[in-house]
Amino acid sequence: MQNPTEQSEIEGELAETDDETTRVRDLAKDDIFHLLQNRRRRDALRYLEGEDEEVRMRDLAEQVAAWEHDTTVQALTSDERQRVYIALYQSHLPKLDDEGVIEYNQSRGIVERTAVADQLSPYLDADEDDEETAEEPEGSNAPYYSGALGLSTLVVGSAAAGLALPTMLAVTVVGLVALTLFTMVTNGVLA
Repeated sequence: MQNPTEQSEIEGELAETDDETTRVRDLAKDDIFHLLQNRRRRDALRYLEGEDEEVRMRDLAEQVAAWEHDTTVQALTSDERQRVYIALYQSHLPKLDDEGVIEYNQSRGIVERTAVADQLSPYLDADEDDEETAEEPEGSNAPYYSGALGLSTLVVGSAAAGLALPTMLAVTVVGLVALTLFTMVTNGVLA
Protein backbone atom coordinates (compact mmCIF):
# COMPACT_ATOMS: atom_id res chain seq x y z
CA MET A 1 0.00 0.00 0.00
CA GLN A 2 1.26 3.47 -0.87
CA ASN A 3 1.22 6.43 1.45
CA PRO A 4 -0.67 9.60 0.34
CA THR A 5 2.54 11.41 -0.66
CA GLU A 6 3.67 8.60 -2.97
CA GLN A 7 0.16 8.35 -4.44
CA SER A 8 0.04 12.09 -5.23
CA GLU A 9 3.52 11.93 -6.81
CA ILE A 10 2.43 9.07 -9.06
CA GLU A 11 -0.76 10.90 -10.03
CA GLY A 12 1.33 13.99 -10.80
CA GLU A 13 3.35 11.96 -13.28
CA LEU A 14 0.33 10.96 -15.36
CA ALA A 15 -0.50 12.97 -18.45
CA GLU A 16 -3.43 12.68 -20.83
CA THR A 17 -2.53 12.51 -24.52
CA ASP A 18 -4.85 11.41 -27.34
CA ASP A 19 -7.25 9.57 -25.00
CA GLU A 20 -4.50 7.34 -23.63
CA THR A 21 -2.74 7.73 -20.33
CA THR A 22 1.04 7.67 -20.43
CA ARG A 23 3.57 8.22 -17.69
CA VAL A 24 5.58 11.39 -18.16
CA ARG A 25 8.15 12.04 -15.49
CA ASP A 26 8.54 15.68 -14.48
CA LEU A 27 12.20 16.62 -14.54
CA ALA A 28 13.56 18.79 -11.74
CA LYS A 29 15.14 22.06 -12.87
CA ASP A 30 18.54 20.84 -11.67
CA ASP A 31 18.16 17.73 -13.84
CA ILE A 32 17.15 19.85 -16.83
CA PHE A 33 20.13 22.14 -16.45
CA HIS A 34 22.47 19.19 -15.91
CA LEU A 35 21.22 17.51 -19.08
CA LEU A 36 21.52 20.70 -21.10
CA GLN A 37 24.94 21.77 -19.83
CA ASN A 38 26.65 19.93 -22.67
CA ARG A 39 26.42 21.31 -26.20
CA ARG A 40 26.40 17.88 -27.84
CA ARG A 41 23.37 16.84 -25.80
CA ARG A 42 21.61 20.10 -26.71
CA ASP A 43 22.41 19.59 -30.40
CA ALA A 44 21.21 15.97 -30.26
CA LEU A 45 17.90 17.12 -28.76
CA ARG A 46 17.55 19.86 -31.38
CA TYR A 47 18.04 17.29 -34.12
CA LEU A 48 15.45 14.99 -32.57
CA GLU A 49 12.92 17.84 -32.23
CA GLY A 50 12.53 17.83 -36.00
CA GLU A 51 12.04 14.06 -36.22
CA ASP A 52 8.70 12.32 -35.64
CA GLU A 53 10.08 8.79 -35.74
CA GLU A 54 13.16 6.94 -34.58
CA VAL A 55 16.44 7.93 -36.21
CA ARG A 56 19.71 6.14 -36.76
CA MET A 57 22.33 7.10 -34.23
CA ARG A 58 24.86 7.50 -37.05
CA ASP A 59 22.68 10.17 -38.75
CA LEU A 60 22.27 12.01 -35.46
CA ALA A 61 26.02 11.92 -34.73
CA GLU A 62 26.90 13.17 -38.22
CA GLN A 63 24.55 16.15 -37.97
CA VAL A 64 25.78 17.06 -34.48
CA ALA A 65 29.38 16.87 -35.76
CA ALA A 66 28.50 19.07 -38.74
CA TRP A 67 26.94 21.71 -36.47
CA GLU A 68 29.90 21.52 -34.11
CA HIS A 69 32.41 22.07 -36.94
CA ASP A 70 30.21 24.59 -38.78
CA THR A 71 30.17 22.55 -41.98
CA THR A 72 28.00 20.10 -43.88
CA VAL A 73 27.69 16.39 -43.21
CA GLN A 74 29.36 15.68 -46.55
CA ALA A 75 32.39 17.84 -45.69
CA LEU A 76 33.10 16.15 -42.34
CA THR A 77 36.33 14.24 -41.91
CA SER A 78 36.33 10.73 -40.52
CA ASP A 79 37.99 11.91 -37.29
CA GLU A 80 35.37 14.62 -36.74
CA ARG A 81 32.57 12.08 -37.19
CA GLN A 82 34.22 9.51 -34.96
CA ARG A 83 34.92 11.90 -32.05
CA VAL A 84 31.29 12.98 -31.85
CA TYR A 85 29.93 9.48 -32.47
CA ILE A 86 31.97 7.96 -29.63
CA ALA A 87 31.02 10.70 -27.15
CA LEU A 88 27.33 10.38 -28.00
CA TYR A 89 27.46 6.57 -27.96
CA GLN A 90 29.31 6.19 -24.66
CA SER A 91 28.10 9.14 -22.63
CA HIS A 92 25.51 11.61 -23.85
CA LEU A 93 22.79 9.39 -25.31
CA PRO A 94 22.87 6.91 -22.39
CA LYS A 95 22.50 9.85 -19.97
CA LEU A 96 19.48 11.19 -21.88
CA ASP A 97 18.05 7.66 -21.99
CA ASP A 98 18.54 7.18 -18.23
CA GLU A 99 16.50 10.34 -17.60
CA GLY A 100 13.74 9.20 -19.98
CA VAL A 101 14.28 12.05 -22.44
CA ILE A 102 14.99 9.65 -25.30
CA GLU A 103 14.64 5.95 -26.03
CA TYR A 104 18.10 4.76 -27.01
CA ASN A 105 18.62 1.24 -28.28
CA GLN A 106 22.40 1.11 -28.22
CA SER A 107 22.70 -2.34 -29.80
CA ARG A 108 20.54 -1.37 -32.80
CA GLY A 109 21.84 2.21 -33.02
CA ILE A 110 18.33 3.70 -32.87
CA VAL A 111 17.30 6.89 -31.04
CA GLU A 112 13.78 8.22 -30.49
CA ARG A 113 12.58 11.31 -28.68
CA THR A 114 10.07 10.85 -25.82
CA ALA A 115 7.40 13.12 -24.36
CA VAL A 116 9.75 14.00 -21.48
CA ALA A 117 11.93 15.86 -24.01
CA ASP A 118 9.15 18.43 -24.39
CA GLN A 119 10.14 19.78 -20.97
CA LEU A 120 13.56 20.71 -22.38
CA SER A 121 12.30 22.49 -25.51
CA PRO A 122 11.81 25.95 -23.95
CA TYR A 123 15.41 25.90 -22.75
CA LEU A 124 16.70 24.80 -26.15
CA ASP A 125 14.80 27.65 -27.82
CA ALA A 126 16.28 30.14 -25.34
CA ASP A 127 19.77 28.80 -26.08
CA GLU A 128 19.28 29.35 -29.83
CA ASP A 129 18.14 32.94 -29.18
CA ASP A 130 21.25 33.58 -27.06
CA GLU A 131 23.55 32.24 -29.78
CA GLU A 132 21.97 34.51 -32.40
CA THR A 133 22.50 37.66 -30.30
CA ALA A 134 25.92 36.69 -28.95
CA GLU A 135 27.71 38.23 -31.91
CA GLU A 136 26.47 41.73 -31.06
CA PRO A 137 26.90 42.42 -27.34
CA GLU A 138 24.77 45.19 -25.86
CA GLY A 139 27.47 47.10 -23.96
CA SER A 140 30.19 47.49 -26.57
CA ASN A 141 33.58 48.79 -25.45
CA ALA A 142 34.30 50.42 -28.81
CA PRO A 143 33.90 54.01 -27.48
CA TYR A 144 36.52 53.32 -24.79
CA TYR A 145 38.95 51.83 -27.28
CA SER A 146 38.42 54.78 -29.61
CA GLY A 147 39.10 57.23 -26.77
CA ALA A 148 42.24 55.36 -25.76
CA LEU A 149 43.37 55.34 -29.38
CA GLY A 150 42.89 59.11 -29.70
CA LEU A 151 44.76 59.80 -26.47
CA SER A 152 47.62 57.46 -27.42
CA THR A 153 47.92 59.09 -30.83
CA LEU A 154 48.09 62.55 -29.24
CA VAL A 155 50.79 61.52 -26.72
CA VAL A 156 53.01 59.71 -29.25
CA GLY A 157 52.55 62.47 -31.84
CA SER A 158 53.56 65.24 -29.41
CA ALA A 159 56.55 63.26 -28.18
CA ALA A 160 57.69 62.66 -31.74
CA ALA A 161 57.40 66.33 -32.68
CA GLY A 162 59.34 67.69 -29.69
CA LEU A 163 62.22 65.24 -29.27
CA ALA A 164 65.63 64.82 -30.89
CA LEU A 165 65.46 62.67 -34.02
CA PRO A 166 68.40 60.23 -33.56
CA THR A 167 67.59 59.13 -29.99
CA MET A 168 63.85 59.04 -30.13
CA LEU A 169 63.36 57.76 -33.66
CA ALA A 170 63.24 54.11 -32.53
CA VAL A 171 60.79 54.90 -29.71
CA THR A 172 58.54 56.80 -32.11
CA VAL A 173 58.56 53.99 -34.67
CA VAL A 174 57.69 51.44 -31.98
CA GLY A 175 54.93 53.71 -30.70
CA LEU A 176 53.47 54.16 -34.17
CA VAL A 177 53.57 50.41 -34.83
CA ALA A 178 51.77 49.82 -31.52
CA LEU A 179 49.17 52.43 -32.41
CA THR A 180 48.66 50.87 -35.82
CA LEU A 181 48.08 47.46 -34.26
CA PHE A 182 45.80 48.99 -31.64
CA THR A 183 43.81 50.71 -34.40
CA MET A 184 43.47 47.48 -36.34
CA VAL A 185 42.23 45.61 -33.25
CA THR A 186 39.78 48.38 -32.39
CA ASN A 187 38.35 48.44 -35.89
CA GLY A 188 38.02 44.66 -35.98
CA VAL A 189 40.67 44.02 -38.61
CA LEU A 190 42.63 41.81 -36.17
CA ALA A 191 40.13 39.88 -34.10
